Amino acid sequence: MINLVLFGPPGAGKGTQAAFLSRAYKLIHLSTGDILREEIAADTPIGQTAKDIICRGELVPDSMVIDLIQEKLDKNPRANGFLFDGFPRTVPQAEALDTLLIHYGRSVSAMLSLEVEKEELIARLMNRGTTSGRDDDSNHSIIENRIEIYNQKTAPLISYYRNAGKYESINGTGTIEEITSRLKALIEKLPQDRKSR
Repeated sequence: MINLVLFGPPGAGKGTQAAFLSRAYKLIHLSTGDILREEIAADTPIGQTAKDIICRGELVPDSMVIDLIQEKLDKNPRANGFLFDGFPRTVPQAEALDTLLIHYGRSVSAMLSLEVEKEELIARLMNRGTTSGRDDDSNHSIIENRIEIYNQKTAPLISYYRNAGKYESINGTGTIEEITSRLKALIEKLPQDRKSR
């Protein structure tokens, strides 16, 4: 059983790599971005609130994200493991995730951090914006704001997971296949006791 946090700034390739890893290790892929976009598409009350926040390039409140994650955990009690993509984004979210997982007799096996230079991130996001139609990927100032928020609020998670002995840094540049290979090699080397819960 493996529970992984896939971490990195906007445009680091988390979604792409999460798809490969979830298939390879038979994990439930929980992307907070996808979950929120589903809520927005369905025009639910949560979706309406989230849309306004996301359009400003800001993070949705911890309580909203944690409720959505708990709902997914409740629906998958027999899962082989989970791959968290885009969550946690703050230290309080990480603490809440640890508490949630303990309730299910689980824990985070590792936090895999994709490292990519800012200029590369902006180029990737602008390119994605032209092909995906996502408003938050087609505006340079919104992208800059998202990266700044990441640096301010999300980067402290590195210290949180490093202190827990679960932080793993991965070079996030190169071909998709090269990055996937690096991630899989790292996962295979995780100590058995970190994979058992």
